[in-house]
Amino acid sequence: MGEWFREEVTYQNQASLGFKIDKLLCREKSPYQEIMIFENSFFGRVMVIDEVTMLTTRDEFVYHEMIVHPAMAVHPGIQRVLVIGAGDGGTIRELTRYDNIRTIDWVEIDGTVVELSERFLPSLTTGNHDPRVRLMVRDGVAYIKEYSGEPYDLIIIDSTDPVGPGEGLFGTPFYQSCFDILSNEGIIINQAENPHYSPEWVTGIAGKLKKIFPVFSFYQAFIPTYPSGHWLFGFASKKRDPRVPEECPAFADILKYYNREVHTAAFALPNFVRDLLG
Repeated sequence: MGEWFREEVTYQNQASLGFKIDKLLCREKSPYQEIMIFENSFFGRVMVIDEVTMLTTRDEFVYHEMIVHPAMAVHPGIQRVLVIGAGDGGTIRELTRYDNIRTIDWVEIDGTVVELSERFLPSLTTGNHDPRVRLMVRDGVAYIKEYSGEPYDLIIIDSTDPVGPGEGLFGTPFYQSCFDILSNEGIIINQAENPHYSPEWVTGIAGKLKKIFPVFSFYQAFIPTYPSGHWLFGFASKKRDPRVPEECPAFADILKYYNREVHTAAFALPNFVRDLLG
């Protein structure tokens, strides 16, 4: 049958997510984590970090469009963006579609992820060398804590799970530091796990952000290669209502997932998620 990669998706090891490895492209251990990229005949190229699936080239567009475009539609005047994580480049690709964005500061702790993505995942890294992008290979928690420059209009936290290198990106001090360096109408977006297998992470994220930001909501997307296929994003804002997009991007017709109707529907959470959040 060939070699398979299997990711345990529950703490009790009661379920797993598997991909057949048709061709192993790389397996490297950086100072922070192990990165593996392989080919699968159905899902394309698959990136795995520390035995957790990060993306496949078949459906990565769902995650990357939904972590970027809802905020840009709610606040079309965004000019200064900070991205934490996002080593694969997909979030940067989506941001560089916007002509009105002036600067994209990109802080990724593991330069090896960026290098391997540029080598093996070129469809995600087309925006990496846009002149507005400034990549800094350093710890995102420390960067935000020490930052004293011009406020950001949008902060996107495109991180791994809240363990290992990504753990500090889910803490109250980090969220407070993000609030402090945002402009008066600033927005923070973060990947917020799934409510099926990680309900405690979901409630933890909500509880922390609600205490800091005047406006907070989850929204959802459906990503086949993530555990359960049902994924949440956090939308925290100083002023703007996330459910009301001012305008869709001018290039909406070339996107594969996001549109105005999807934006509205994404904030209509199922009852079990609403109950989970109290």
